[in-house]
Amino acid sequence: MTITYEYEDALYVNLTNKCNCNCEFCLRHGRKEGSIYTEDSLWLEREPTRKEALDSFLSRDVCSYREIVFCGYGEPTYRLDDILWLVDQLKERFGRRLPPVRINTNGHANLILGRDVVPELKGRIDTLSISLNAVTAAEYTALCHPAQGEAAYQAMLDFAREATRYVPHVVLTIVDKDKSSEEIETCRQIAAELGVKLRIRSFIDS
Repeated sequence: MTITYEYEDALYVNLTNKCNCNCEFCLRHGRKEGSIYTEDSLWLEREPTRKEALDSFLSRDVCSYREIVFCGYGEPTYRLDDILWLVDQLKERFGRRLPPVRINTNGHANLILGRDVVPELKGRIDTLSISLNAVTAAEYTALCHPAQGEAAYQAMLDFAREATRYVPHVVLTIVDKDKSSEEIETCRQIAAELGVKLRIRSFIDS
């Protein structure tokens, strides 16, 4: 069971395979065994406990990585309470030597957990990378198929806007596949209005 794995000098953390979306471009639609990031499967036999995840961290030279990234074959904020517990444990052990911490998310944590979690990120999470992916709620729903329907799009934007008050670096991302220059420019405008950066990701065919 792969809990932590290395990719481009960063340490990635795979805590859950749960997701409320079924994005058309998702890597979960690729190989059943392994992934583009690791030879091991990111499909979990079961969700690891906090202790198992911490042990996986501590089996590695944690402070040697450029970044710690919570991202696997699922939406990591399903395990947000455990993520924050893990970060607290690591900060207690490593202090300022701990690399920056990022969460790659669809921005639906408040919908998923039923509360406003953003203030809890302060002092724990250095970067939020939030998938924007579309310029309207209808397009977003058609592309990402969130369980909450079109309401998920506005919830994601609200999450990004609020996060700028608590997290030093907030980034919206889009995948460049089938995006016109006009759509990309609109995404830039959306990011600017929210006060966050936009990152354009290359489509990876898994």
